[in-house]
Amino acid sequence: MAKTNNNHAEENDAERPLGGRVKPRILIVTPEITYLPSGMGNMADRLHAKAGGLADVSASLVAALFDLHADVHVALPHYRRMFHIESAQVVSDELAMYRSHLPDSRIHLAEDRCFYYRDSVYSGENENPKLALAFQREVINNIIPSVQPDLIHCNDWMTGLIPAAARRLGIPCLFTVHNIHTHDLTLAQIEDSGIDAAEFWNNLFFKRMPYNYEESRNTNLVDLQASGIFASHFINTVSPTFLKEVVDGWFDFIPEAIRQEIRNKYHAGCAAGILNAPDNEDNPATDRHLEITYTPETEAEGKRRNKLIFQRKVGLEENADAPLFFWPSRLDPAQKGPQLLTNILYKFLAKYHTEKAQIAVVANGAYQQPFRDILRFHDLYGRLAVCDFNQQLSKEGYAASDFTLMPSLFEPCGLPQMVGQLYGSLPIVHDTGGLHDTVEHLNVDADTGNGFSFAVYDSWGLFWAMEQAMIFWHLPPEKRERQIQRIMKAASQRFNHQTCAKAYIDIYEKMLNRPLVRSFK
Repeated sequence: MAKTNNNHAEENDAERPLGGRVKPRILIVTPEITYLPSGMGNMADRLHAKAGGLADVSASLVAALFDLHADVHVALPHYRRMFHIESAQVVSDELAMYRSHLPDSRIHLAEDRCFYYRDSVYSGENENPKLALAFQREVINNIIPSVQPDLIHCNDWMTGLIPAAARRLGIPCLFTVHNIHTHDLTLAQIEDSGIDAAEFWNNLFFKRMPYNYEESRNTNLVDLQASGIFASHFINTVSPTFLKEVVDGWFDFIPEAIRQEIRNKYHAGCAAGILNAPDNEDNPATDRHLEITYTPETEAEGKRRNKLIFQRKVGLEENADAPLFFWPSRLDPAQKGPQLLTNILYKFLAKYHTEKAQIAVVANGAYQQPFRDILRFHDLYGRLAVCDFNQQLSKEGYAASDFTLMPSLFEPCGLPQMVGQLYGSLPIVHDTGGLHDTVEHLNVDADTGNGFSFAVYDSWGLFWAMEQAMIFWHLPPEKRERQIQRIMKAASQRFNHQTCAKAYIDIYEKMLNRPLVRSFK
């Protein structure tokens, strides 16, 4: 019902020739990015626009491909204010060189006034579709014709029209599903933004089966996320288990159109799950945010010293021997489960009063106020800290804490549970999605596992897992430290950009039917 009559945009479209290039040209289209390698353009070091994990994933993938000498290009909106580019500079020689499509320029900015003066990547629900249309208009009309890529890699609903346009041009397209959010627009709205949707309308996903273009233009809504999944040649989610959960019908809040299109790709053999990776800077041995850096071998003393620094900053009792639980994720009760913690917070701190257990929340979100209310009502000052998110403080929290709390209802991937392991802060998670793929319940006797996982999503499941963490805390120090060192070393080997990039390269090779690694040498 939500498709068109193009025989489901067959997966066996003829491959597009590579035009005699030694290396295939890859265009990564993303609305946000954390950083770019300095060799990619004159002002790559200025380009930072982040709203969530997509920015980190995009940056790590581009960096890994660039390090392999791939012909990788990036398209992103031109956020002048966030890039710290003054309006008066737009005609300068430097920026003109930067924006040009010279052979050594790998960065392609989508130009529109709606991007120029923004302080954040996303806005309210009504403005986000406008931003998405402006971005895609520039990519479809200007950037793709200029770059002439051999493969396009799109990310999430803000790029959902591009796979349809790419299929019309015969360009293979990978679409990464980071979240299940979407927006609906009419063909008329798409056309009014400057995109000639008539060229590729039959590759889009409609709310109902269209009769013809004119009949659907004003009344038949296009689902942007479902369109990206439907029209792309291959898709991936950001963890294998979340992909399987969607296919198997978990979570009734996932739109049926998105679920069904993911199922179609999965059963056609055109879907995979690829775990995201933490940023390269997430390394306690080199982290510039830390006063005291440490390695797995020096973790015990490093964490004690970082704990005292962090406790002083957030108002906790200064005690290097106190077990510290850290909450780093946004306080979103629909996904992240902060209400599970508030329901048991006082009971847990009361039970472990002798050990002087502490909880630190460094996060923003709708559910921050209940934590503050509990802090005041029960007079938990010194045992509970509630702070707004701050990157510096968050990194110090990982380095100071013994355990990282992440009891999400669902998790497409998640990064805090990986970062926690890198810093020797063992994760406490609900067994779902990317958390299942990255956290195995600790078995000290067998030297296996890396955290504490609970199966039933409720407060008592979380309480049980936190009690398991306290049992671990009571082990003899040398036995406990041996496990922490093992977990830190294993995490650094497993959760890194190279592993993540290799998985994407494997998909690129499959889509292009040629090896890429050899070309990169």
